[in-house]
Amino acid sequence: MLNFLTHLSSIATATRAWADALAGTGAVVRDTRKILPGLRGLQKYAVRCGGGENHRMGLGDAALVKDNHVAAAGGIGAAMRAVRSAAGSRPDGTGLVIEVECDSVDQVRDALAAGARFILLDNMPVPVLRKAVAVARAYDGVRLEASGGLRLANAGEVASTGVDYLSVGGLTQSSRALDLDLDYHGTA
Repeated sequence: MLNFLTHLSSIATATRAWADALAGTGAVVRDTRKILPGLRGLQKYAVRCGGGENHRMGLGDAALVKDNHVAAAGGIGAAMRAVRSAAGSRPDGTGLVIEVECDSVDQVRDALAAGARFILLDNMPVPVLRKAVAVARAYDGVRLEASGGLRLANAGEVASTGVDYLSVGGLTQSSRALDLDLDYHGTA
């Protein structure tokens, strides 16, 4: 039990540090699906206790269109149409949530033209994030998530670009266990 507490407390503590760094920016720290097998619910609970939000609980909660899907389908629009067709999602965006991973401003434009309303901005430096946010904000209801290469030291700067979320896999993957003790003090 102590090992669980030290691990989960470290996740909550790390999440709180990110949430505090983002305070007042409007951006929210989120976890990823990258967790220890069998601990998904507990680790995601620890993120919420620390002031973060959960991205998704499992693969079935949303479709994530990644670079391999785009390459296989022949483009972002084709990949999104394939996902909508397979999942029963309608062109107006209702149904299954589809998130598109983009690593350039041109890909953001393609995703928006294809109807994407949730875009993951992958490994973009801050100046590129600013351009991507400016392009996306011309569309109503678009949510933007920065991911990859994020550090607590630059969290505020990334949030200041106008993204809605910072997705941080390290919350659950790299948090160091807190040094907690469980001592019994018997009575004489």
